[in-house]
Amino acid sequence: MKYDSQSMVSTIGSILIKHPKDAFISQENLKEKHEEFNYIGCPDYEKVLEEYKTFEQIIKDYVENIYYLPKDDNTGLDSIYTHDTAKITSKGAIYFPMGKRLRRGEPEATKEYLESIGIPTLGQIKGKGKMEGGDVVWIDEETVAIGRGYRTNDEGIKQFKELVKDFVKEVIVVQLPHAEGPDECLHLMSIISMVDRDLAVVYSKYMPVFFRDYLLEKGIKLIEVNDKEYEYLGSNVLALSPRKCLMLKGNPITKKKLIEAGAEVFEYEGYDLSYRGTGGPTCLTMPLYRK
Repeated sequence: MKYDSQSMVSTIGSILIKHPKDAFISQENLKEKHEEFNYIGCPDYEKVLEEYKTFEQIIKDYVENIYYLPKDDNTGLDSIYTHDTAKITSKGAIYFPMGKRLRRGEPEATKEYLESIGIPTLGQIKGKGKMEGGDVVWIDEETVAIGRGYRTNDEGIKQFKELVKDFVKEVIVVQLPHAEGPDECLHLMSIISMVDRDLAVVYSKYMPVFFRDYLLEKGIKLIEVNDKEYEYLGSNVLALSPRKCLMLKGNPITKKKLIEAGAEVFEYEGYDLSYRGTGGPTCLTMPLYRK
């Protein structure tokens, strides 16, 4: 089993996803639980399945090995967003305790499954540490940016730094804004998606000046997302390989800018699958190995 995902843009060789039938379960389950998970209305289960079919087919077309996280009674609706429970490094997986209380059962379920397919554990964020995968963005294989916000705290970042100190040269801590408050899902990956080593989709309004300047100084071209498309997850873009990316349909301005920058763009309808739960294509996927 090959593993190593210290990149946001290299070609995905293996990926972990979770089918909505194993996370959302049924329309009745969604009706009962969507409010406590802070969803934007109740997803239509049949529409979710239709949207996921398209999303899944694109993944199948461009990723060689697909692994499915199984149903687990200790997890809830948000377990469909496989990206958040861990990061896969060249030395193994680092598991996160999750800043959102309702997601506390997910890391152990993910750990049990990944170990069963041959991915070793490098470590876990423990004690008072909080962290979610959506706050960890690889700028390159030796440089990682971590969002410090409501889902990731200083103790979590301290422990992560210790775990990666032997193979990561630079850890950049990016202070996230209060924005809509602690109940909203704001990760660093909400405001930046790397599409290539020198290309990123960003929502600069929520980005600290030092970090934006840093990206520009690194020679990274920034594709700016406007307010309307940010709200519809326009800055949440998954790189399947350099400049070959997947995004939520309904963000035409961002899509046009990506194409003009030389990117190939694939889309899926995701109003019920992604928008209502505030989780785009990066959230729905955990790359296990990038070539």
